[in-house]
Amino acid sequence: MRGRSFALVTLAVTPVLFLGLILSMLVLLAPAKPAAATCGPAAVSAVIAAGTKVAGYSEEQLKNAAAIMGAGKGLELSVKGQMISVMVSLGESGLRVLDYGDGPGPDSRGLFQQRDNGAWGSYADRMNPTTSATNFIKALQKVEGWESLEPTLAGNRVQRNADPYHYQKYWPEAVKIVQALSDGKISLEGSDCAIPGKSGAGDDYPWKDSPTWVQVGANDASTSPLNFYYRECVDFALWRVNQQMGSTGEPFKFLNGTFRPDGQRLGSALTWKAGWDAKGWPTGSVPRVGAVVWYAPGAGGADPTFGHVAVVKEVKDDGTYVEEGYNGNPPPDDHNYYTRTVSSDVPSAFLYLPTQEEK
Repeated sequence: MRGRSFALVTLAVTPVLFLGLILSMLVLLAPAKPAAATCGPAAVSAVIAAGTKVAGYSEEQLKNAAAIMGAGKGLELSVKGQMISVMVSLGESGLRVLDYGDGPGPDSRGLFQQRDNGAWGSYADRMNPTTSATNFIKALQKVEGWESLEPTLAGNRVQRNADPYHYQKYWPEAVKIVQALSDGKISLEGSDCAIPGKSGAGDDYPWKDSPTWVQVGANDASTSPLNFYYRECVDFALWRVNQQMGSTGEPFKFLNGTFRPDGQRLGSALTWKAGWDAKGWPTGSVPRVGAVVWYAPGAGGADPTFGHVAVVKEVKDDGTYVEEGYNGNPPPDDHNYYTRTVSSDVPSAFLYLPTQEEK
């Protein structure tokens, strides 16, 4: 069966979605493992010895990063929190104490581009690396559940910038800087500070540059190690499922045929809920981070024959959620990673991992 699909779901708070054609294959689940621990609850001290260098960064930038880490150490912030703080400063100022703002915030100043609204202290406070970092960290620590949020979302809860994923691209660099300046060893193996990390880590799909369906003689040359066609919605979703269940490399624990009692290899997105139900795994109408989003044929504009699947990346407070997936846009952007905000009542169901349940 040839995998071919393109779709566009554009709904923030609007009732209209369009999902174009999606041809997919089937998925499968097994009992989930507990969530991985963080890279360490304890903060680390920053050390800038003579000649300390991090490729791509000046001495000034590294000193500012060290000041941020020092502020975190003083407030007993975890290593992950220190990384988030450095990430946000990278995204706001490039780790520089800027004495100017931008269009949306002309009064913004300093490492974190903090506004002159009384919440961030005086001008001198905002221009002081340690003081401004301390104020940012105190605000971060007040965000409920920030430790379990994806780093870019935790930063956004403090900064409240328009794009919640603005900081995502700065996370790898923040990790690198904190590791380089730390006075101790930081292990990222199996932790939620890893790159890539757990569900919701962005476009960490391992085969993003692989060709879509091609025929080479009698052989299909575009099947991933999960036995789906590369860059289809189902292949990405199954990659996420494997990640959440602790399988991030070959041989993967969960292939598309694992879920089917008949052992057949091919299927389509429309079969996913039937498979869940057959196994007795939970489904529901409430989005949960990491759950599979299932669009029945025709639901929300999905293809009337094949439907669509994606993954819940973030749940918002206004009845919407952020969906991530592959092959959800029309050409020329089909078979690529996408995120979009969708109303929770649009999909046909949310398919939970065995340890998730609707509350």
